[in-house]
This record gives sequence, C-alpha cells and structure tokens, in this order.
Amino acid sequence: MPTIVRKTHPVIIETRREILSAVTWRVRPNAWHPPTDVYETEDNFVVKMEIAGMRDEDLEVAVQGNFLMVSGSRSDSMERKAYYQMEIPFGRFSVSIELPVRVDIENASAQYKDGFLTIQFPKEK
Repeated sequence: MPTIVRKTHPVIIETRREILSAVTWRVRPNAWHPPTDVYETEDNFVVKMEIAGMRDEDLEVAVQGNFLMVSGSRSDSMERKAYYQMEIPFGRFSVSIELPVRVDIENASAQYKDGFLTIQFPKEK
C-alpha cells in the first residue's frame, strides 16, 4: 500500500491549476517533454523515454555533475496539412533528471529500440 507523504487541500490544487494555466501560455517554451520513467533496480538506476520516430543522431545524452540531460529534435514533414487532430509533438525537446543515487557513469549504457531510449547506470557499490 502506498504511503501518503503530503496531503493538499483540493481548493489549493485547483487554484494552482488556474494560476498555472493563466500564466503558462505566455512563458511556455517551444520544447516538448517526452513521457519518461525513472526507476531503480537492485543493480541499476534506469531512465526510459518514449521518443518514437527519431534516429540515434537526433539524440544527445550527457551527464553533467549529478544530472542526466537528454535532448534532441523530432522533425515533422514539410508537407502542408490540415489537421483534424494533432497530438504527436515535434521539434526540440530537453529533459534534465537528477541522479538520486551514486552511479557508475563510466559503465553506463544507452539503447534506442522500438521508440524507447533506455539509459542504465550501474549503481556504485
């Protein structure tokens, strides 16, 4: 059973949403954020991102200090279209993830397969 760490009053949550909605349209960057899972196993710290439709050369993965940074660009065709529905984002994206445990960066591995980028960092012993 999950543990509730913090409980917020529903009115406060709704007020935060309204404020965020009112101001974000002015400051929202043109970048999108792919769905990302971050978890650890007994031996590894793992980051898994859903970024279908990209090539290896479209991605940049870097570690700076205690942060993993993944960025890239998914292009859209230049063909003119009249969308009825548009949910697949394109353009630049950038994600920064703090590495919460000590990891062995030198032995990290990354694999891009079936639209998922999976990065594994062995935990330091």
